[in-house]
Amino acid sequence: MKSNRYNAFTLLELVIALAVAAIVAAFAMPGWSAQIARGHRIDAVAALYRAAQLVDTQSASMALLPTGFDQAPPTGTPVYRLRLMPADDSNGGYALVADPVEAGPMRGDACGAFVLDATGARSNRAAGSGVVPAATQMCWRDR
Repeated sequence: MKSNRYNAFTLLELVIALAVAAIVAAFAMPGWSAQIARGHRIDAVAALYRAAQLVDTQSASMALLPTGFDQAPPTGTPVYRLRLMPADDSNGGYALVADPVEAGPMRGDACGAFVLDATGARSNRAAGSGVVPAATQMCWRDR
């Protein structure tokens, strides 16, 4: 006689597999989010250096950055907006600021806005234009 036994997963085995997958995902998500934020910061720094090279070769008297140099990443949906600040006594002729887009993924980032001036000085500013504490200078690292 033949038995009508089927080889399949039981409901208990399926629930256990889903629970294990959920636990693995819970540990992986914070690391994945940190890597995405790090990538956005690297894009902002690269855009600042690219814009600084343009301003240095063109003229420090530019009023606005051209399209493609005014955001990071240069194409697609912007995560950071770049703007050219005028000369003052401390910045050597100009300063470039990369501000997180208000509705973007980096709006609440601890690094705030990235600032690069004509002398090569790098800094970060909080949303209220205050200086971000020195511990966040790690924001400029690309490794």
